[in-house]
Amino acid sequence: MDVARLLRTARSSAGLTLRELGERAGTSHSTLAAYESGSKTPNVSTLQRVLSAAGFSADLELHQRHRGDADLPRGEELVAVLELAEAFPARHGDRLEAPVFGR
Repeated sequence: MDVARLLRTARSSAGLTLRELGERAGTSHSTLAAYESGSKTPNVSTLQRVLSAAGFSADLELHQRHRGDADLPRGEELVAVLELAEAFPARHGDRLEAPVFGR
């Protein structure tokens, strides 16, 4: 997430100057300018407070990242998946040979 761009967009969409947003958010315009330039990064509660003062909120979704563990590093995991995929034919003939179940 680009916090600087997010804050600039929220402020400009709200039609506020740095000073106006600073007054609403309880912070200085120079601090907001530093956030918007990317030279400083607000903590999460400050980010929420500034966005709220501009009339916005930010929702956050967590998505689990699958990483390798000590037994199977990430690169080896990918190789194992590709080898498994290789075992399945990408195309089949006119007649699909498969066992008949239930007979």
